[in-house]
Amino acid sequence: MARLPRLTVPGYPHHVIQRGNNRQPIFLDSKDRDRILVLLAESATRFRVAIHAYVLMGNHFHLLVTPETVDGLPRMMQAVGRSYVRYFNDRYGRTGTLWEGRYRSTMIETDRYLLACMVYLDLNPVRAGMVGQAGDFPWSSHGHYIGQRHDKLITPHPLVWTLGNTPFAREAAYADLVHAGVSADQQAALTDSALRGWALGGADFVAELEKKTDRRPSQMRAGRPASRVKKPA
Repeated sequence: MARLPRLTVPGYPHHVIQRGNNRQPIFLDSKDRDRILVLLAESATRFRVAIHAYVLMGNHFHLLVTPETVDGLPRMMQAVGRSYVRYFNDRYGRTGTLWEGRYRSTMIETDRYLLACMVYLDLNPVRAGMVGQAGDFPWSSHGHYIGQRHDKLITPHPLVWTLGNTPFAREAAYADLVHAGVSADQQAALTDSALRGWALGGADFVAELEKKTDRRPSQMRAGRPASRVKKPA
């Protein structure tokens, strides 16, 4: 079966996952992580992609972004991917691919899933046993949102501003969200939707996307070509 094109529509949040080939490490030390953050910053500006959140794990990374143009996200990821592989191969005297195929991504409904996705990213290192709490991991956007540091890579999504009327109130509210965590169902939905490329949101959200792209945003029911599975709210 032919591979579906990625679902990309300007102006919507996209959850992106890029994995290392055969689950091999793609970051071996802080210099590697610093390098990809520099590349992301350069390409995000060049291709007009707002980066709202990120986490750099050992063998993969996640982004939460909103592209301004239909080709902004793929062009950003291509530029970052190629430049980072050249850097990594040169540094470690290796050849060949680093990535597990193309990056995975999909769109998420802002009101229902954007903050949950940010929390999901922040808690990745905790779930992996790398740190005891999100604030102990320096290679994510968590520190920016709880006031530990200012991250120039980050462009907060407008929804973040609704968490409070002052920076302190927003930071405290976001810290509370991270402390509460995400449910197992939310975690599975966020992972599955990005890996499979199906939009994550309610029926109205999916219907809205259907008007803006020729690529179907949700999976079709078996045996009924005209019907589509609507993602649960």
